[in-house]
Amino acid sequence: MNPRHFLTLLDLTSEELKQIINRATELKAMRNRGEVHEPLTNKVMAMIFEKSSTRTRVSFEAGMAQLGGHAMFLSSRDTQLGRGEPVEDSARVISSMVDVVMIRTFSHDIIETFAKYSKVPVINALTDDYHPCQLLADMQCFFEHRGDIQGKTVTWIGDGNNMCQSYINAAVLLDFNLHIACPEGFDPDATLVAENQDRVTIFRDPAKAVKGSHLIVTDVWASMGQEDEQETRLKRFDGYQVNTALMDLADSDAIFMHCLPAHRGEEVSHDMMEDPRSVVFDEAENRLHAQKALLEFLLVK
Repeated sequence: MNPRHFLTLLDLTSEELKQIINRATELKAMRNRGEVHEPLTNKVMAMIFEKSSTRTRVSFEAGMAQLGGHAMFLSSRDTQLGRGEPVEDSARVISSMVDVVMIRTFSHDIIETFAKYSKVPVINALTDDYHPCQLLADMQCFFEHRGDIQGKTVTWIGDGNNMCQSYINAAVLLDFNLHIACPEGFDPDATLVAENQDRVTIFRDPAKAVKGSHLIVTDVWASMGQEDEQETRLKRFDGYQVNTALMDLADSDAIFMHCLPAHRGEEVSHDMMEDPRSVVFDEAENRLHAQKALLEFLLVK
């Protein structure tokens, strides 16, 4: 039987995504009550990091421990992946020794190839194209604060990056409208936008994009690996900062999210991070709970 992978949100059905979101909230409540829940006793996760991260490592490592399992951290310096071994060979070997593999890497092709040759579930913890685990946490956060997102309007402000493209997938599965405000030349994948033009609209003016929106989301303007573009991007994204004045144009019940780390004073103002409409730290904590729910979904039969 082929393992079930989680490479993009579209590896789930709408009902499965809602199931994971609801289960994440249940697991959060159980942890807050101090309940011990260890369905993954004796299970081992290999965590392969070619891109560093704080939230991803802490949430997955803590999550596996809380579920009774063990997480093994592997940087590119610790594996033959960083020394030129074919991805398919690494996949065959590593997956023969563990129960699940989490990969945070650059090219999406790497994780697709790894999954093709893996004997166990593979989880995308971020590639240049998609960041589905963050969307689990974001959607859990919205459901907890505002209820079902179906029929709502979400506005993404900033680069059409992996987060933006995962929001497009979320819009499909959870049936919401997505406004994307970005400068020309920084749009998300054109094919992905064209395939979902019934619910995705591109704007060049953030003020027009946020009108009537129920969720405003942003991310850093220069992601990991784009540091040499920092100065250019600061100029191109001038006027795209999420601040309290921009939030005031959205729906009166709108909330603000950022996947973190945030560059305060750039893509988000200092005061917006601390504004009552900001739920970024609830969102960040939910990485733990949402990924625990995902691990249960993939490993507990």
